[in-house]
Amino acid sequence: MEFDNNIPIYLQVIHDIKKDMVNGVLALGEKLPSGRELAFKYKINPNTANRIYKEMEAEEICFTKRGLGTYVTEDMEKVNKIRQEMADSLLDNFIEGMKQLGFTKEELIRLLEQKYDESVRQ
Repeated sequence: MEFDNNIPIYLQVIHDIKKDMVNGVLALGEKLPSGRELAFKYKINPNTANRIYKEMEAEEICFTKRGLGTYVTEDMEKVNKIRQEMADSLLDNFIEGMKQLGFTKEELIRLLEQKYDESVRQ
């Protein structure tokens, strides 16, 4: 994973894990890698890996079973909420950027439909 120097690493890893949850790569209740394994996978400091799990627990998107490890939430509503928040963020950034380029709502919708259709055909 290539890290963006403008965003804290732990937030980027959390975003990546959330993306895996939303896409079904990580199933509800699935065991997450240990802190050491997470550090190795992302090539980060083990303390950063521990912070990631603490932050995710605070957001209630994972939980720890003492002595057994950390697990993905079992709450599908939580995962759906994460999905909606991620979509909202992407859309807000996209719409703002397009407005700055002078696109109208109608142009934006037409362009989106064209690009979406092209991506489906590929």
